[in-house]
Amino acid sequence: MPDYNVVVLGSGPGGYVAAIRAGQLGLKTAIVERDELGGICLNWGCIPSKALLRNAEVLSLIQNADEFGISFDNLTHDFGKAIDRSRDVVGRLTRGVAMLLKKNKVEHIQGNGRLLDANTVEITDNGRRLSAKNIIIATGTRQRRIPTLPIDNEVVITSRDALALRRVPKRVVIVGGGATGCEFGHIYRTYGAEVTIVELLPRLIPNEDADISRILERSFKRQGIQIMTGAAVQGIAVNDGQAKVSVSVGESNSVIDCDKVLVAVGVQGNVDNIGLESAGIETENSYIKIDDSMSANVPGVYAIGDVTGKMLLAHVASAQGVTAVETIAGLNPPALDYSLMPRAIYCKPQVGSFGLTEEQASEQGHSIKIGKFPLAASGKALALGESEGLVKLVIDAEIGEILGAHMIGPEVTELLGELSMTRLLEGTTTELGWMVHPHPTMSETLKEAALAAEGEAIHI
Repeated sequence: MPDYNVVVLGSGPGGYVAAIRAGQLGLKTAIVERDELGGICLNWGCIPSKALLRNAEVLSLIQNADEFGISFDNLTHDFGKAIDRSRDVVGRLTRGVAMLLKKNKVEHIQGNGRLLDANTVEITDNGRRLSAKNIIIATGTRQRRIPTLPIDNEVVITSRDALALRRVPKRVVIVGGGATGCEFGHIYRTYGAEVTIVELLPRLIPNEDADISRILERSFKRQGIQIMTGAAVQGIAVNDGQAKVSVSVGESNSVIDCDKVLVAVGVQGNVDNIGLESAGIETENSYIKIDDSMSANVPGVYAIGDVTGKMLLAHVASAQGVTAVETIAGLNPPALDYSLMPRAIYCKPQVGSFGLTEEQASEQGHSIKIGKFPLAASGKALALGESEGLVKLVIDAEIGEILGAHMIGPEVTELLGELSMTRLLEGTTTELGWMVHPHPTMSETLKEAALAAEGEAIHI
């Protein structure tokens, strides 16, 4: 008999959720983690960065206090204390994960796990071997090394390095205008840094709807963030603690002097040295190939989270973890629809979305209509003093189904749950427009955007 029903490699938001769900279902489970419980997301990603973003939000509000009739002298701020607060938040959550694992009778094994075959994991630190009926691989990703971006973890840094940096650099170049780049750009600019974001594609957050990208770029420029899109980093020269970043835009070339370069592009799956070859597990472009049940090509072996390359989002990893475990338990969970997974970016203004952009819907042949509601017409947004933004719904013109939702503005990430639930329950703009929302709230903007798609919006 195997030692365990399930052994999970990696304790990020995919791994620990899978282990807890397995424990809930009565499966004898162990989780192997070489570092801290919670993985990169909890320790060096989602959670500490959101704590720093909260600090930036408070500082930004104070910096604009005159608008609210509040004035003061001698404002000071200590970024080191912001870092300390972020580590305190992380510590509370890692202890919480440990408690939940213990509560659900999951054995936590510290060390490096390596597959010897499809049913055996060796802890390479001490030679202990774990036999398992099922193995779930949740080893995540790491920064990809790119020749033109020579990371030294001192001047040219990763987001993990940035989350331990106790002083804000005076001048920083951020390579990559996606979620990570935009979030750190907002943090650093709020704390007074000169920030330049260099994005290879034609616009910031290029995976989002074009209307949302335009609003974010306009807002960032007003905040004093320099943006270079359609720009390629040709090289970085580091000398005496300073960097010169060579950037080309079309036929034009320039050099940017800075104190730090934050590389926020390029990751690869952690598939090395974990025994995938011994178990016969197939990979593609450094990611483990899986089917809808999270099964790899070898029976009894599953993969979840970033190491699958499906969607590099914590909540997707958690959903995959539940799917894998419930498949193991014979519960036949429904397949995940990755096209409808919510996406959130926590810079200022926030960006929240799911589903198809307007361009994608048109390219896929949908007959669509668009419902838009500007936050300049929202009483709650105006009261908050943050009326820059938009709610945009992409609607199937025939049946009113929500194909995509794209939002930018204060706390719009909190609106994704309602839209996702509407779609899950096969609601349309009719139901969303009928539903009475409390006033004044940000959620009213969803109702107005749904009504706008039908030409029935009240407040525009």
